[in-house]
Amino acid sequence: MAATSKSEAMSGLKLISPTAIYVILLLAVPLATVILYSVLTGGRGTISLPFTFENYAQLLEKPVYGYIMLKSLLIALVVTFITIVLAYPVAYFVSFHVRPERKSLWLFLITIPFWTSYIIRVSLWFVILGYGGVVDSALASIGLEPLNIASYSILSIIIVLAHAYAPFAVLPIFVSLEKVDRSLLEAGQDLGESRWATFTRVTLPLTMPGVIASVLIVFIPTVGDYVTPKLVADGKEPMIANFIETQLLKLNNYAQGSAFAVTSMVMVAVVCLIFILLNRRFIGGQK
Repeated sequence: MAATSKSEAMSGLKLISPTAIYVILLLAVPLATVILYSVLTGGRGTISLPFTFENYAQLLEKPVYGYIMLKSLLIALVVTFITIVLAYPVAYFVSFHVRPERKSLWLFLITIPFWTSYIIRVSLWFVILGYGGVVDSALASIGLEPLNIASYSILSIIIVLAHAYAPFAVLPIFVSLEKVDRSLLEAGQDLGESRWATFTRVTLPLTMPGVIASVLIVFIPTVGDYVTPKLVADGKEPMIANFIETQLLKLNNYAQGSAFAVTSMVMVAVVCLIFILLNRRFIGGQK
């Protein structure tokens, strides 16, 4: 019996070993390196002993560092909220009001924005939001002053990010809506509940795992987005990833950049843990 168990264990190890080696080499080792660099003494282009927490202390001492982190977190949360609010009605419509044989077509159409380069999509937003663009031309046609929304860096970043990650939010919510037992909704309405009451008491709680999954899928890449602030705001409103890039590649301050990267990972992990706990709460409540 023991020999059989040992043989099964060895077979299991052989099965997962390629994946385990891949994870260790490409994920664990770089992460360990960043954590190690963050507690070393660093300067411009140099890094050495002794170990120190001075890199983390500077994050607390310099207000600009805290401002960048807080701004990145708030932008990511706002983008996530807007994306979920816009994605849920789309997913609800496809799930409940589109005939089954056409749902795949609708999901296919939702992914169309990914057919073009991200840079091209950002450029098109400049055409829409910039001075003399579609929005300003429409306002001028009715006698109003142009807004030149593209000049408002943070607002432009939020709009572009919300558009970019919308499909990622639609799909998990759609899957959760597809799993909702329609008979429960019919039972609620038979008991005299309005459509809105049935939605808030039955549909929404049952689909919260999908909503929270969408939140994580959108929030994690958004808070660490590098390209959008660089292209849309021309670097005027840097986020976490832009600051890390400046520390590592321009200032060659590997220790400080690593400390900022570790701090941002911890911050994102805490927020994600909160959402995961909420997900477990909803799943437990459904049981």
